[in-house]
Amino acid sequence: MDLGIKDRVALVTGAGRGIGLRICQTLAEEGVRVAVNDLFPERAEEGAQAVRKAGGAAMGAAADVTDAASVRGMVERVLSEWGQIDILVNNAGIPAVTAQDAVPSTGGLFSGSDREQWDRTMGLITYGVLNCARAVIEGMSERRWGRVVSIISDAGRVGEPRLVPYSMAKAGVIGFSKALAKEVGRFCVTVNCISPATTETDATRAWIDAQGDQIRRGYPLAKGLNRLGQPSDIANAVAFLASERAEWITGQVLSVNGGYSMVG
Repeated sequence: MDLGIKDRVALVTGAGRGIGLRICQTLAEEGVRVAVNDLFPERAEEGAQAVRKAGGAAMGAAADVTDAASVRGMVERVLSEWGQIDILVNNAGIPAVTAQDAVPSTGGLFSGSDREQWDRTMGLITYGVLNCARAVIEGMSERRWGRVVSIISDAGRVGEPRLVPYSMAKAGVIGFSKALAKEVGRFCVTVNCISPATTETDATRAWIDAQGDQIRRGYPLAKGLNRLGQPSDIANAVAFLASERAEWITGQVLSVNGGYSMVG
């Protein structure tokens, strides 16, 4: 199936590794030129090199997505190189678990949380999305073509204990996406979310190794496929929502979660 996005330009945040890097690689396989964002310049460039090594077109695009000026500078660099940004994938975020402690990294009961944790969570998830979308949306609207895809979480749809601020931030991205979709639809710009649940990455591997059997019980498809989510599952969904084939889909949340939650 031709997705119709060859020679488009994508900016993918938090893409130096894990799900973000897989998204970059999948888009590049469709002929998209990819700007690989990461907070750390060396990681952004390593990600871009991995895409180029596989035959794709990519550039490193280091920036702190929580800082509007840093994001504007990154977008200007991409525009100076490639002239446009057609696809924005808001992937940067805080993992719900870390490899270091194999427990929720944003976790703990809400009664024990504090402003420092809230600011970190909201800064990266909420302001990261706002800053990046604000920097590209006018250009997309002027060209009358654009795709904004934000990676959220089932925590933002159904809530998760010990992930209260995280659930709030992800839920906010859903509301943002629906509202922006209504604003920019007249310019042929679509805005959607993809909602994964547990996905096997370096950041989650220790947690999955420790509790894998218990985790899989909550996933209907895991019982049949004998696996949890993979970065490629999310990347394939991004490629579709970024494509010409999805031009009549906007303001939606697509769950890519193995059946973990089924929200009507």
